[in-house]
Amino acid sequence: MSSQTTAPVIVLRPARTADVQAIKRLVAPLAERRILISKESVTYFEAIQEFLIAEIDGEIVGCGALHVMWEDLAEIRTLATADSWRGKGVGRAVVEKLLDNGRALGVNRVFCLTFEVDFFIRNGFTVMANQSPVDPEVYSELLRSADEGVAEFLDLARVKPNTLGNTRMICQL
Repeated sequence: MSSQTTAPVIVLRPARTADVQAIKRLVAPLAERRILISKESVTYFEAIQEFLIAEIDGEIVGCGALHVMWEDLAEIRTLATADSWRGKGVGRAVVEKLLDNGRALGVNRVFCLTFEVDFFIRNGFTVMANQSPVDPEVYSELLRSADEGVAEFLDLARVKPNTLGNTRMICQL
């Protein structure tokens, strides 16, 4: 008899509206630690098609979203893993799938705003330089967006209180 245990199978699937409460439960402890910003349920419902769910044995243990910002640019948002599953490959699996989704959509750069710099470096991201990552024409178009993630990407002053200590990172696909 072998005493080896098999690694848990992480099942990744598109989120459904019924998953919003689970997403909120995953985000809650991270929001309390000021790692993520808590959002209203309506915000999750409006973006549900952007979310990916990670399950192990039918339990939701992780989530993440990919939000397209421009023709060649998207953002990974709301990446969360249950505390009991941190460091066990759930976040990595979600990020890899979100990057694959970005490739399929035609974007070639994916941005994130994070405290988890080492994690994202291990997943192919680099810290963004201070210069604007988009040309002036695109920058002026993006300024018209009411989306807070776009404002964070552009490093606008109005979002600074919510992003203190975060690092802007980018991955070239």
